[in-house]
Formats: sequence, C-alpha cells, structure tokens
Amino acid sequence: MRLEVTREAAEAMVAAARGAHPREACGILFGREARIERFVETANVHPEPTRHFEIDPQALIDAHRAEREGGPQVVGWFHSHPAGPAEPSATDRAMAAPDGRVWAIWGEENLAFFRAVEGGFEPLSSAIVDG
Repeated sequence: MRLEVTREAAEAMVAAARGAHPREACGILFGREARIERFVETANVHPEPTRHFEIDPQALIDAHRAEREGGPQVVGWFHSHPAGPAEPSATDRAMAAPDGRVWAIWGEENLAFFRAVEGGFEPLSSAIVDG
C-alpha cells in the first residue's frame, strides 16, 4: 500500500517535532484510507516526555466523537523520536494495538510511516502530495 500525505500535514508534523525537542511531540492523523490529509498536534501527557509519548486522552475522545458525528476520520498517530531513528521503538511495539492504524514517526531528520499489524509494524511507502 502506498500512503499519500499532504504537504501541509507532513510539514506540520516536522514543525511539531522540532518545536517539542527535546521532548517527544505527538498528535492525531486525519484523512481516509491511504491518505493523511491533516495532522493535529496534541499535548504529550506522559510523565517522561523526553523518552515516551502519550496523546492527551481528551484530544482522543474529542477526535473520535467528531468522527462519529461525521467529522474527519482518525487514521493514526504521530510522534517523534528526539534521540533516535524514524522507526518503531521497542516501546512502540509493546504499546501498539494491531488495529491497522498508521503510525508516523519523525527521527534523525526523517519522517516515516508504518501500519500497526499483528506482530508489530509494517513499513509503508509514502508520497508527499499537494492538497
């Protein structure tokens, strides 16, 4: 599967990662199926935000509620690795539900995308697209 990511969403993820450094940035990806159309940064409420992330639960509730009411579809999650590569960490693998959602990870000046599947993650090829 090839994932399309709007330039605006990709740039917003990179800006969030750089702005949060040395903490992990995080947020919610919106779009449809194989397309990320929008990224919304959320608070990282984890007690150790320089090493882990936890998306603000209220932001998750609000996003899912809006989706149920006809709003944008929640397609996945974003977080940064301020001191590591753009690939799922051991913690990511342990915490991810195999629900098919997209995980976008920024690390070492790279943005990469993965799908959470049974047994871990599968890398996704991606293309940055206008609008």
